[in-house]
Amino acid sequence: MRPEIIREALKKNKVKSENYKGLEYLRFTDDFHDIPRGTAIFKSNVIWGYPHIGRIFQLSTGIREQFSQAFYVEEKVDGYNTRIFLLEGQILALSRGGYVCPFTTERVLEFINPKFFEDNPDLILCAEVAGPENPYVDEHPPYITEDIKIFVFDIMKKNSREFLPYLEKERLIEKYKLPSVERFGRFTPDDVEDIKKLLKRLNDEGREGVVFKEDSERNKRVKYVTLYSSLKDIEITSINLLGLPPDYFTNRLLRLALFMEEEDISADQELFLSVGKAFLEGLLKAVELYKRENKVYRTFRCRFKTRENALLFIENIKHASSHIQVIERSLKKEGDFWILEFDRVYLNMTGLLGHLLTGGSIFD
Repeated sequence: MRPEIIREALKKNKVKSENYKGLEYLRFTDDFHDIPRGTAIFKSNVIWGYPHIGRIFQLSTGIREQFSQAFYVEEKVDGYNTRIFLLEGQILALSRGGYVCPFTTERVLEFINPKFFEDNPDLILCAEVAGPENPYVDEHPPYITEDIKIFVFDIMKKNSREFLPYLEKERLIEKYKLPSVERFGRFTPDDVEDIKKLLKRLNDEGREGVVFKEDSERNKRVKYVTLYSSLKDIEITSINLLGLPPDYFTNRLLRLALFMEEEDISADQELFLSVGKAFLEGLLKAVELYKRENKVYRTFRCRFKTRENALLFIENIKHASSHIQVIERSLKKEGDFWILEFDRVYLNMTGLLGHLLTGGSIFD
């Protein structure tokens, strides 16, 4: 990466200096020129941010528009993105935003064979961390009932934004028995009906969706999600309605409607009630929380091997957003783990309800 780009990014506050246990690095806080948010620069290596992936809303037209040749289909797992790599003798894990995450870094070797990095020190595993006890996102796949799991979905090289070819990725996953997202196989644009059947099944199983990855040098990729995923997103986030832009919700309603149209799912009374419930249940919960505790929040629980890393993690996330306040509930030893529980308090929602419930007025 050219030094003048870094200097320009520093002047425009697009890069921040970070420190993880004495390891100093730079982190891109936003997209800048062609550099994606989350790119991390260490003394000897650049770990490029994971690129944005386009989304299609219709399979029948979207696949033929986006792909002219064969592509692979993989599960899109509902969790948070991480990049795992070897640096100066230690295996580290970056968050999507480019932070070295104490939680993911500590837990990753429970799932990933370190021999992979001994044999391939210049490679980066791109993975999704998912489960009910993750510290970042409220949702998780229904087939994970406790703690977390890790699912590799891409492999990159250090100092490069390119992914390894698909078959090479599969070879390494099999060789090192790496946990992987479910891979459904190779398809062509003529296989739309088979793909629609696959998505119908994933929807019925409560899974998020798929990513399509072209079998070519350009490595084109797009994603597509299920009706279940769109409805679940609304249900989970409606408690913090003000914390997200309006198009977050309109986008999901559109996805939901187009999935129904394409899969020929009837808009019956039960579905109408489900959509209304997804919005209202969260809002009613927010009102209940404010009236009882004067704050709107969600509680997270996660497991750490050491108390030191739990404290480091909670200190880091306290400064991650100006719209969310993080409050530690408890940190206690249970068996082999330290269990951290904390609240994310949604300040915008808390402030609005506080204003309205004490008789305040707004102009609309």
